[in-house]
Amino acid sequence: MTEYVCVTLLAEPLESESAFKARLTSFWTHMLRNKPDDYERVYAEATRFDLVGSCVTRQYMVQVDALDALSIELGAKGIAFSPVDVDDTYTKYEATSPDWFQLEH
Repeated sequence: MTEYVCVTLLAEPLESESAFKARLTSFWTHMLRNKPDDYERVYAEATRFDLVGSCVTRQYMVQVDALDALSIELGAKGIAFSPVDVDDTYTKYEATSPDWFQLEH
């Protein structure tokens, strides 16, 4: 069974939710166009943004074996993320609505 990790992407300090959403849209469009195999290994997106302190965040369920490739792309596009515990894995059945939106590939 495929295992997933939860990746939390972080907005810049004081960046609004709408500005962060626009950066994420640009990033995922880049992934879809330029790294489709890696994009397909992103299973789900949280249905809402969260806050960590005053920082806007968004979570994604990503296949464990896609984490390195995704990390490189996020770094190249200047999108920060919280440290990921690769031992804390999930099945796709744990990323269900109403908290998660499964991405169509």
